[in-house]
Amino acid sequence: MSELHKFLFDGLPVRGMIVRLTDAWTEVLRRRAGNTETGAYPPAVGELLGEMAAAGVLMQSNIKFNGALVLQIFGDGPVKLAVAEVQSDLGLRATATVSGGVEPGVRLPGMVNLGGTGRCAITLDPQDRQPGQQPYQGVVPLQDANGRKFDRLSDVLQHYMLQSEQLDATLVLAANGEVAAGLLIQRMPVKGEANLAGATESAEQGDDRLGHNEDYNRIAHLAASLTRDELLTLDVDTILRRLFWEERLLRFAPRQGVDGPRFACTCSRGRVAGMLRNLGVQEVESILAEREDIEVGCEYCGQQYRFDAVDAAQIFTSPAELPPGTRAVQ
Repeated sequence: MSELHKFLFDGLPVRGMIVRLTDAWTEVLRRRAGNTETGAYPPAVGELLGEMAAAGVLMQSNIKFNGALVLQIFGDGPVKLAVAEVQSDLGLRATATVSGGVEPGVRLPGMVNLGGTGRCAITLDPQDRQPGQQPYQGVVPLQDANGRKFDRLSDVLQHYMLQSEQLDATLVLAANGEVAAGLLIQRMPVKGEANLAGATESAEQGDDRLGHNEDYNRIAHLAASLTRDELLTLDVDTILRRLFWEERLLRFAPRQGVDGPRFACTCSRGRVAGMLRNLGVQEVESILAEREDIEVGCEYCGQQYRFDAVDAAQIFTSPAELPPGTRAVQ
């Protein structure tokens, strides 16, 4: 079962989170692999997308926001676009558009940043957005100020969080075909809201604050020692015990099950049926005259929905007119 764990370091201005996506992540991969048009993701693309899904859950859980957090990576490599969307209730979905071959083991620059034009965008889309209100979006390049390409998604997102929140952060991500996981350690403001204001303090004061908290630096160093295999194979209790056995942790109840991270896509057979109904009887019948069934795939999750002649007839028959035993649209 997918799970999210939050914790604090007692008496220190440091907080942390660990997410492990299991069933939620394998459902993303299952739907894509079952799509007869696209097939499964190449392993390297799946790993990137899994890291994005884990990072999206961590970032969504780190803010108080009623809406969707959308993490996007796009550029000029064979992976044209990769997207992970996480709602405030931790429902998530993810997809990637791949054009061309992606060799096993290729890193982030080889997938989306061949020519240095790759970008990472984080969008916050409020659920109760008012007319004319635009979602908030932050965009950062996939390289640092010196033009050095970031090799890992975690480097990109640490850079983003440092710029957007002005707080030190350490992020470790990993994914395979069964698990997508992440560990986030972040320094909290020591003096309350004034520490986040920024505009009322000089840049020199801000620079002096970043990277100079000894407690955070010690804990961040321990977190960065976590290996990919450890993050993917060890349970949360074991990870925390191995990394922070000398620290006093205050742990919150984990979020799992219906309250935790889980797969959620807005597509459904009923919605596809409604789309076909809007096409009209003649258009649907003309398609069925050329082929045995109508196949519609969700562009986001890859799930395919098929309607044969009997299914199509049901779409245009009101429930009161359905004969006994007729199959209902799921």
